[in-house]
Amino acid sequence: MKVAVFSTKSYDRTFLEAANTQSKHELVFFEPRLTCETSVLATGSQAVCAFVNDELNAQTLTKLANLGIKLIALRSAGFNNVDLIKAEELELTVVRVPAYSPYAVAEHTIGLILALNRRIPRAYNRVREGNFSLEGLLGFDLNGKTAGIVGTGRIGTITAQILQGFGCNVLAYDNTPPDNQNLEYVSFPQLLAAADIVSLHCPLTPETHHLINAQTVAQMKTGAMLINTSRGALIDTKAVVTGLKSGKIGYLGLDVYEKEGNLFFEDLSSAVIQDDLFERLLTFPNVLITGHQSFFTIEAVKSIAETTLSNISDFEQGNCSNQVKPSQHH
Repeated sequence: MKVAVFSTKSYDRTFLEAANTQSKHELVFFEPRLTCETSVLATGSQAVCAFVNDELNAQTLTKLANLGIKLIALRSAGFNNVDLIKAEELELTVVRVPAYSPYAVAEHTIGLILALNRRIPRAYNRVREGNFSLEGLLGFDLNGKTAGIVGTGRIGTITAQILQGFGCNVLAYDNTPPDNQNLEYVSFPQLLAAADIVSLHCPLTPETHHLINAQTVAQMKTGAMLINTSRGALIDTKAVVTGLKSGKIGYLGLDVYEKEGNLFFEDLSSAVIQDDLFERLLTFPNVLITGHQSFFTIEAVKSIAETTLSNISDFEQGNCSNQVKPSQHH
């Protein structure tokens, strides 16, 4: 099958080509993001392979369908960037990678918590300048603290287990709590009021959009740490900036950002960044941002590539194990 692969970086190409030795699909790699404007690059292909910041709205999907595309293969677990209702209407099949390495994201979450708490980036820079002062580097013991896990799918559950290993008291919130988990489930307001650390691990749906907003920030414990390694739009950035300024939010760790589409995965080091809200976040000493790298381990990228190609092969053979339907959006 001929597949147009969008948002390609060198590592995508390496892992997809390695995984393709079995499948023997014809992969055509494109660096640009998939948008309505760039969709024309898929001409002559039967499938497109898209990543988290590709725009698969009604307009783009219509163009793709008109080009003869039959399959949208997502190299991600999330599918909030796809208009699933329109895809179904156009008879486009959408498949995803439901699980690659939950450990990758969970471990990065813990890395953000430790780096923020113990001010590791600041300490690293100081020591390189010959400054060995400890002023301003005071952290806290994780042992005995309360951590709130919002969303207990595989990633949230593993994050909870690691935090329990640190001696944290873990509270969990999930709108459909799974059974048989040794986690204490509470309501969302209860979790916010009690947690020293709040970590978000839920998908982005209409219900979870801006889950953290002015109202929910007000319910948080003063000085709490907020971590988001899921999807940027779970957080209303403006409300969080206000929370940081007032001291309500004591620490913020992000691997995702609601307007990351024009920023993340690119080298903009010699450009003037036009996003004032993002730039404001970078001015806070208690904010740590990484550029959507929590999934980025050898094991995860290999697994994403292998699942994506097997999804394409499955579709070709008439069965779709990892298909996403519009009903899953709720």
